[in-house]
Amino acid sequence: MGPIKNTALKNKKILVLEPYYGGSHKNFLKGLEANLPYTFHFLTMPARKWKWRMRFSAPYFASKLPKTADYDALLCSTFVDVATLKGLAPSWISETPILTYFHENQFAYPVQVNDERDFHFAITNLTTALASDKIAFNSSYNRHTFLEGCARIIKKTPDMKMDVIDALRQKSAILFPGIDFLPFDGFPSGCSKKNKPVFVWNHRWEHDKDPDFFFNTLFELDKNGGDFSLIVMGQSFERMPEIFVRAQKKLQHRILHFGYVADRKSYLKMLQKGTHVISTARHEFYGISIIEAVRAGCRPILPNRLSYPELFGGDFLYEDKNFLLSLQNALHDKEFTAEKGRKLTDRFSWVNLIAEYKKWFFDDCL
Repeated sequence: MGPIKNTALKNKKILVLEPYYGGSHKNFLKGLEANLPYTFHFLTMPARKWKWRMRFSAPYFASKLPKTADYDALLCSTFVDVATLKGLAPSWISETPILTYFHENQFAYPVQVNDERDFHFAITNLTTALASDKIAFNSSYNRHTFLEGCARIIKKTPDMKMDVIDALRQKSAILFPGIDFLPFDGFPSGCSKKNKPVFVWNHRWEHDKDPDFFFNTLFELDKNGGDFSLIVMGQSFERMPEIFVRAQKKLQHRILHFGYVADRKSYLKMLQKGTHVISTARHEFYGISIIEAVRAGCRPILPNRLSYPELFGGDFLYEDKNFLLSLQNALHDKEFTAEKGRKLTDRFSWVNLIAEYKKWFFDDCL
């Protein structure tokens, strides 16, 4: 059979199973639907109780599927236990290619402070990957830590060793989750910035983003007379690190904004006020918040680890021992414009990723 012509693409039907339909998972699926020439059918659940979702979404979805169906592919996130799904679902599932997209993996996902890691979830990731026809990761870092974790846990098995790592690697792809940059198009290419740098923190208010290291370094910069302003956004949760309370008091003379911005337009406008976006993360599978800030004209200052070296070059990376120096140098940076930000981030747009996703879904549909 020859390559399928483009005229057939619109007839492709994809069933999406997403038990955690919120945040980056939801945005990703909406982006796929808006940018790919396929018909998507969704079975979703709200983004809450992730542990229960990983345990029971597969039998739940299996009970909801029709007895017969005609889909060209099935797309799952890693919150679906694909191996269990294939065992419980109607027989047509076994004849339908199953693709799983890894936004994260449980081998490298951070646990709450003082909590013990439950490797049952990591093993579910492993069996899901084995049972899927294709898998994709949002970064090389994500795939590397997943395969490394699989190798470690297989090595621990007493007498059930499996040689599956190469097979998993061969069926895997790296696909950045596309971003819709249309809301940024109104930003002027040389937008006027403040006379002094405006540092932006737009991450979750949790320990894995290492806010202690960030704010303690800002305390030192402020004490030494460094002149800067500060915008702190990102979502806070019940177990918010104490450092945020101290920072809001100690740096109140520097703060332009401090708190979560729920409205999308207001959030983008706030990004535009920044001159530098900063991360001190100890965990990051991708980095959409950083990419968005760079698109808005913020120069990135990022640790030389995790997924960040894949996103931006060495000029924007620092070693922890040099973090204060990087901030001091930022006080004298030349203006980093939105035009520069656009050039650095164009490759992350849906427009430039569509061809890769078409190839992943249907190899000969280009």
